[in-house]
Amino acid sequence: MIELKNVSIDYPLDPADGASLKSALLNVFNRNRKQPKSHYRALDDVSLRINKGERVGLIGLNGAGKSTILRVMSGIFQPSHGSVQIVGRVSPLLDFATGLELHHTGLENIRIRLMFLGESPASIERKIGDIAEFSELGEFIHLPARTYSTGMFMRLAFATSTAINPEILIADEVVGAGDAQFAEKARQRIEELLSGERTTVLSSHSMDLIRRFCHRVVWLHHGRIIADGDSDAVIKDYEARAPLMER
Repeated sequence: MIELKNVSIDYPLDPADGASLKSALLNVFNRNRKQPKSHYRALDDVSLRINKGERVGLIGLNGAGKSTILRVMSGIFQPSHGSVQIVGRVSPLLDFATGLELHHTGLENIRIRLMFLGESPASIERKIGDIAEFSELGEFIHLPARTYSTGMFMRLAFATSTAINPEILIADEVVGAGDAQFAEKARQRIEELLSGERTTVLSSHSMDLIRRFCHRVVWLHHGRIIADGDSDAVIKDYEARAPLMER
């Protein structure tokens, strides 16, 4: 279960040297002028409850707040205002490569990434062999990631990040990874994750993907929820109105 109550997220806009002499002098000259905002509100008084087992899609134009709300649900961002309650272990698929280090070997990176995703030491050891096989890295799994091509690195990141069985899955713009021949296997793995009985929150610009895996859709616009309901109904409204709102 995920519950957000009156959640707002403010990003500071002040420069890091806001207290510098230069800034102080500028403030003297600008004191009679209208002052710019000191923060940007990415989420604005959002209240939302997602029950156990629900599969919810997040839609909205760029800058709507989708990625921000996913990071709040994942515990990465703390609200500036409001409260968040999570019941269950969250596994975020927001950035496949988070936690991977170029100077570590493939096997070391698997352990580090799975620890980041909340897997126990025993679970990590059980999964390492399957992850190595899925990544198709062969003997490169024992070499530092800095020796990998971009495709090899992405295969390792994808294979590791999706080798989980979360209670709550938080996913942002889920796509395939790595080389062309790896794409079909990656697609099947993602579909297995999204098709489970777990609680799922999926953000995507693909309405076909949202329709396929989510029975409920939340539409965000400028940090606020403007629709929440049946997938087909909300998406139909979004496709009719969103192009006009983008102008």
